[in-house]
Amino acid sequence: MFRSFLFLAAIALQSSQGAEWTISTFAGTGTKGYAGDGGPATKALIDNPFGVIRGPDGAIYFCEYTGHKIRRVAADGTISTVAGTGEKGYSGDGGPALNATFNLPHELRFSSTGDLYVVDMTNHAVRKIDMKSKVITTVAGTGKPGYSGDEGPGDKAMLKQPHSIQFGPDGHLYICDIGNHVIRRLDISSGIITTVAGTGKAGPTPDGAPVKGTPLKGPRSIDFDKVGNLWLCTREGNQVFKIDLKGNVIHHIAGTGEKGFTGHGGPAKTAKLSGPKGISIDAEGNAWLADCESHSIRMVDAKTGNIELIAGTGEKGDGPDGDPLKCKMARPHGVFCDADGTVFVGDSETHRVRLLRRK
Repeated sequence: MFRSFLFLAAIALQSSQGAEWTISTFAGTGTKGYAGDGGPATKALIDNPFGVIRGPDGAIYFCEYTGHKIRRVAADGTISTVAGTGEKGYSGDGGPALNATFNLPHELRFSSTGDLYVVDMTNHAVRKIDMKSKVITTVAGTGKPGYSGDEGPGDKAMLKQPHSIQFGPDGHLYICDIGNHVIRRLDISSGIITTVAGTGKAGPTPDGAPVKGTPLKGPRSIDFDKVGNLWLCTREGNQVFKIDLKGNVIHHIAGTGEKGFTGHGGPAKTAKLSGPKGISIDAEGNAWLADCESHSIRMVDAKTGNIELIAGTGEKGDGPDGDPLKCKMARPHGVFCDADGTVFVGDSETHRVRLLRRK
């Protein structure tokens, strides 16, 4: 009976969290494809959206993983393509981004100068789009997988399936080099690349361990909080860490390391995650997770240290707008917390970008 009481209490708490939010479709119809440029994003066909971000122009940008494109939704809701032909390849450097080809673009971020950086995952590269000239170039990676080039030019270094990028408080670009189980940093001014975390081999990451010399297990997605800590999701590790780069210490935040979908309403450290693929830190310090293989959006509350289920049911599907806890998702990869508290989700295999708002 006591176990039943605890179960019911957990469900009640979970429901109260979800009741604070509504979910709606921001882009896409649920049908995979490429159509609709020049019209409303909600009537456009998109193809496997992953990373989502707001640009300095106020528009929302997202990458289409199997669509091999970067698309933009203006303030009036109109969608357009800003990079990629839609063909799979690795071409176009030195020319217009619209004529370039990508191979599974995974995430995108804007620099402080307004240029757009894209992780071109299966090209093992990071590319830059100059938003004034619209010219694309490669800034890290050679197009071939490997682990080399530290202390040298980024475009001469080898990466292995980089997944996530984010600019740090130092203005430099941090890269989840997941195939090498490291996080690397590209100095934007000099172009020099270095390894800042990870040993090059997968391994356990103990709480309180030093950054240098400690292994990581599938460093998948990163973000920075407002005080400069680097937050990391590990895909194979099924955990979340906060990395104090200045203090040289790693803090365990969420996940036991075992794959699962448990712990809602309780301590995040004892919860089970299921291949977290995206992380975004909001203005209050809460960590939002695209918990991909549980088809859900979960949030680590900065005040309580608890993990909450915000959207999804745990089952794969394409749910309706309205109640986020009744809205099935399909392997979401991207999550982005906007300045006003709105949360954008790249709900990848429903071919939608969704929107979470507080009531």
